[in-house]
Amino acid sequence: MASTNTPEQSALGKPSAYVDQYDASLLFPIPRAPKRHEIGIHGTLPFLGVDIWNAYELSWLNSRGKPQIALATFIVPADSPNIIESKSFKLYLNSLNQTRIDSALALQNLLTSDVARAVGAPVQVRLTLPDEFSGLGIADLEGLSIDRLDIEVESYTPNAALLTSDTSAAPVEETLVSNLLKSNCLITGQPDWASVQIDYVGPPIDQAGLLAYLIGFRTHNEFHEQCVERIFMDVLQQCKPQKLTVYARYTRRGGLDINPWRSNFSSNRFPTNCRHARQ
Repeated sequence: MASTNTPEQSALGKPSAYVDQYDASLLFPIPRAPKRHEIGIHGTLPFLGVDIWNAYELSWLNSRGKPQIALATFIVPADSPNIIESKSFKLYLNSLNQTRIDSALALQNLLTSDVARAVGAPVQVRLTLPDEFSGLGIADLEGLSIDRLDIEVESYTPNAALLTSDTSAAPVEETLVSNLLKSNCLITGQPDWASVQIDYVGPPIDQAGLLAYLIGFRTHNEFHEQCVERIFMDVLQQCKPQKLTVYARYTRRGGLDINPWRSNFSSNRFPTNCRHARQ
């Protein structure tokens, strides 16, 4: 069931007590539907997708009181009725700091249950323990960088009219990448930095217009998941691709990064969760 919470009711922008004993009630769900209605999404979703959360500041106590650490990855389906406000997620994870938990598996099961309850759908959780840290890598998003284009920018708010494609040309299959996506937190206005990958099949998209459009998010206030869905819908409606995937990897804040992925063709590969250099 979708939450009735609004972003304004969350802990964002407000002084918060940092609880260090387990408290699942700290998770603050926010319904996806209102923001989706703003961009014309009603009923059946025009995409499938996931939000990949990586938590870098996860710690708890074992049964003997010795601190343990791990990295956690949470995969939240895009068709869940709710997202979780990120500060509340941080507060929830911090509530484990002085909590005794018998094993990493017990912690994984607890995290899975709590987050699934908050978002209103099954989620996947994976813990990466310290002996696995050395196998983690850093990679760039694959694709042709449109940041190479020397364009003049006049607007720093999203303008879908900048998005065009050559419908008289033969369809192409290409992947375009930009590291210049920046938006701002919906409530606090704090900057959110990201790299974005757009993979499509269809009329060739004007790359200069796409870059100008993405730069237009620079003063836009919206959560990560909402920005990616706005980009997806604008590109889909303006450029008419037959297939489209939008994947953004945001830099971390408070030990968390959020990486939304949206696609309208089920045969597309599931996104890799390889850390970007800025993450």
